[in-house]
Amino acid sequence: MTDKNAHANPNKNRTPRHRAREFALQGLYQWLLNNEPAATVVTNIRSAHGFDKADGEYFMELLHGAIAQSVELREVIAPTVDRPIAELSPIEHAVLLLGAYELKNQIEIPYRVVINEAVELTKSFGGIDGHKYVNGVLDRLAGKMRPDEVTADARR
Repeated sequence: MTDKNAHANPNKNRTPRHRAREFALQGLYQWLLNNEPAATVVTNIRSAHGFDKADGEYFMELLHGAIAQSVELREVIAPTVDRPIAELSPIEHAVLLLGAYELKNQIEIPYRVVINEAVELTKSFGGIDGHKYVNGVLDRLAGKMRPDEVTADARR
C-alpha cells in the first residue's frame, strides 16, 4: 500500500484492542524476518502511523508474551499443522503465535473471539486462503488448550 493511511480492510470498525493485535502481528512479523530484539521491534512499531489509536498495554503484552513463549507455543502449534512451522508463511506463523498466546494466557477472552480476531488479521495481511488455514489450526488448538470451554460451547 502506498498510502500510509490505508488499511487492508478499511471498512472494519477497528477497536483499540484489534489495533493492538494488528501492531503485535506487524511486530512479530518483523521479529521473525529480521531476528531483531523485542526492544527494537517495539521502538519501530510504536512510531508507526496510527499506533496512538491502539491499546498500547495490550500490544506490549501480546508482543513480549508471544516472543517470550515462542518456543513453547511452537511446540503446541506443531502437531496441529500439516508442515514444519519453518515452512509457514511469516504472516500465518505470526498470527498462529498470537492466537496460541491468547488461547493460553487470555482465558477471559472467549476462544471464538481469539479465533475470529486471528482470522480477521490473516484476511487483512495474509494470503488469499490463509485465513482458512489459520481458522482450522486455531480451532484444533482451542480443543486442546481449552477443552472445557469448547465442549461447553458445543453443547449449546
